Amino acid sequence: MQRLPQHTKNFSRQLRSEMTDAEQNLWQRLRMRQLGVKFRRQHPVGKYILDFACVNVKLAIELDGGQHGEMQIQDNFRTVWLEAQGWEVVRFWNNEVLQNIEGVLEKISGSVARLGG
Repeated sequence: MQRLPQHTKNFSRQLRSEMTDAEQNLWQRLRMRQLGVKFRRQHPVGKYILDFACVNVKLAIELDGGQHGEMQIQDNFRTVWLEAQGWEVVRFWNNEVLQNIEGVLEKISGSVARLGG
């Protein structure tokens, strides 16, 4: 396994300490194996840092705010690269997490079950 560059580790730590409201809300429901599998937050994979990752089943959960509407091309490249590495990527808008957390958790649980978690 390749060692992570120190700047990637530092940036990942910074992101964990500066989570958005949506990220904090979802993390409270994913942490401590509440869905039966372990999730990590701000987990580095290659040159990317995933918002949330279940390494065991290679499920990436990405939360997008309003700025991501302008970043669709970069998000598509990121998704294609992650999928080529065997990851499944599930994206939610921040407002989905804040307004319909149960629906978001249901979709995540379905993905975990389908992937064998």
